Amino acid sequence: CVILDMQAACQDATVTQELLKEGFHRDLLVKVELGVVGEDARGCAVAARTRLPPGIYVDPYELASLQQHNLTKAVLIPDVIDVEAPEYLATDLLVLLYMEPDPRCSRCFRAALPVHGRYHRPAEESEEALVVLKSPEVLVCCCDNRLSAECWKPAEVEAPCSGKNVGPCQWYSVTHKPAYKELILQVPVGLRQHSSLVCVVTLLATVLCSSLILAAVCKYGHFS
Repeated sequence: CVILDMQAACQDATVTQELLKEGFHRDLLVKVELGVVGEDARGCAVAARTRLPPGIYVDPYELASLQQHNLTKAVLIPDVIDVEAPEYLATDLLVLLYMEPDPRCSRCFRAALPVHGRYHRPAEESEEALVVLKSPEVLVCCCDNRLSAECWKPAEVEAPCSGKNVGPCQWYSVTHKPAYKELILQVPVGLRQHSSLVCVVTLLATVLCSSLILAAVCKYGHFS
């Protein structure tokens, strides 16, 4: 493990968040730069703990597939998520996202997590709903290093420092300054005045498709 200079460790970390792609299916990119001057922090495990509001979620099946291919690593709380629930029936989701060292910076870490917007209730005027993501909490685990209690406070996190550890370890919360306090996701929503039109079009499409299926069955089906 790396022995960190306590005076340098008291410097704030810098956190940035960015949403990649467009629409309902996005990638949340988190970057952390530890305030460690002249020391290499790669001996420490770094994670971002963020709370996702009901309007956005992580697909646990997609996450499991990514973790099998070592493309990302995260812990979801709760680990059972209803991916079909609309925003007004969903709850907050706590995510512990493990970060990887950035090869371009000795004290920088980054990680990306696929997130998805939930369907919202139809709106009166705006065609977009705003989902606000607060800046995540930065957590650090440096094996057996004695971290300064004045700088890094112990955090109540029951999770291993890395995928190689079996049991939980002691995480520390790092004071940080976010580049932006909030990140806003714009989710497309329908308008209430379009409800009648949507119902009529949906009904006509259902009748048409059902008729085509029934016609095909009658024409090509074999009945004994």
